[in-house]
Amino acid sequence: MTKQNILVIGAHSDDQVIGAGAAMAKYAQQGHRVKTVIFSYGEKTHPHLKANIIANIRRKESQQADKIIGGKGVVFLGLTEWQFEKEYSTIEKQLTLLIRRFKPHKIFTHSIDDGHPDHVAVHKLVANLYDKMRLLCDVYTFDVWTPFNLKKRNNPWLFVDVSDTFRKKLDALKCFQSQKWHAILILISPVYIRAIYNGLLNNTQFGEVFYKIR
Repeated sequence: MTKQNILVIGAHSDDQVIGAGAAMAKYAQQGHRVKTVIFSYGEKTHPHLKANIIANIRRKESQQADKIIGGKGVVFLGLTEWQFEKEYSTIEKQLTLLIRRFKPHKIFTHSIDDGHPDHVAVHKLVANLYDKMRLLCDVYTFDVWTPFNLKKRNNPWLFVDVSDTFRKKLDALKCFQSQKWHAILILISPVYIRAIYNGLLNNTQFGEVFYKIR
């Protein structure tokens, strides 16, 4: 099997694990290089703490989660939540250089249908940069807030059997202790539902499905 470079681009520090954590672990298990880029530190989830304090906490949590899934590192771009499109010009060169150096075979990022404004912004910015750079790798999208993305059902999709790595995804999610407990509980349900549903459709215990946009 040819070793590949897998790049996952998310809005917040736990999005990559919620949306693609088990597949990331699967790719890493197979010997592929998996790297993560996060647009923000998610400082608005803890407005009572100084921004640098929550940034350090979220960075450490992401590094711990990345270690569990076997990733090759997490890069934070440091944009302000809800201001991605406005501030994007300040990090476009950095992201472009990162992509050129890493040379991804596959890119995973947010679905435009996910609802969260930061997720939508990341989707648009990644798709636009892909076209601007004239990349040739495949780009797939994942959902965080949407249990089932009916809009994408007819799109070309990628199925990953994650029966043997789904537990790693759950263990990685536990690293994000700074998240409000009720937020994690709300997100765990669709994580299970999606994995079981996708597994049933493909005769496996658990599965993750991604939709190709490029």
